[in-house]
Amino acid sequence: MKLPLDQCPNLHFSAGITLVGGGPVPARDLALALRLAPVAIAADGGADRLMAAGIAPEAVIGDLDSISPAALAQIPSGRLHRIAEQDSTDFDKALRRIAAPFILGLGFTGARMDHGLAVLNSLVRHPGRPCLVLGPQDVAFALPRGETRLRLKAGDRVSLFPFARVTGRSEGLEWPLDGHVFQPDGFIATSNRASVADVVLRPDQPGMVAILPRRRLRQVIRALCPAAAV
Repeated sequence: MKLPLDQCPNLHFSAGITLVGGGPVPARDLALALRLAPVAIAADGGADRLMAAGIAPEAVIGDLDSISPAALAQIPSGRLHRIAEQDSTDFDKALRRIAAPFILGLGFTGARMDHGLAVLNSLVRHPGRPCLVLGPQDVAFALPRGETRLRLKAGDRVSLFPFARVTGRSEGLEWPLDGHVFQPDGFIATSNRASVADVVLRPDQPGMVAILPRRRLRQVIRALCPAAAV
C-alpha cells in the first residue's frame, strides 16, 4: 500500500545534497554546489529553479504550494514528498526528511529578512543535519556541541550568533569566547576574526550559528564532515 505523501519516510543519500529553495540562485553558485554535493533536491518552489537550469530534482520536499504547475507536471510523482503542515518552512521540512553526509543550501537567503531568520532558526533546531547555507558573501551553519576545528587564514571574519543561551571556549580567535555567556538578546560575537590559521570552537551547548566568508566553504565541509572528498 502506498503511503500518503505527508507520511513518506526519510530520504537517505550517501553523497552530499544540494538543496535549492525558491530564492535567487546564481548559475555559478549552483554549479559550485553540484560539484561538491551532486544530488539535487528542491524545497518546494526550488524545483522551478532547478528545472530552469535543466536539472531534474531527485526529490521535491515541502507543502508543494509554490512549485509551478509546469514543473509539477514534469516531475514523477514518486519524487514528490508533500508535507502538508503549515507550522514550519519548506526548508525545515526538507532538513527533517534528508539524511546525508552534508547539505548545501542555495536560494534561501537574500530575498527576505524573515525568510533568512527562519533558515538560521532551522539550522540550530536540527543540529544532527550538517547543513551549510550559501549566501552572496557568506556560508552559515550551526555549530555542533563539542569541538569544531576550522582551517582558515589569519584575518578571516568569524561571526557567531546565538539563537539560545550558549557558553563555550575557543582557540585562534582575536577575541576569545572563553568566559562569555551568549544569547540572542544579550552578548553576541559577530565580526570576530581568526588570529591564526587553525581555529577551534568549543560551544558547550547547541544553538550557535557560525557565519564565515564563503571562500572557506570547502574548509567548513571538511570540518563538519571529515569523510567528505571536497
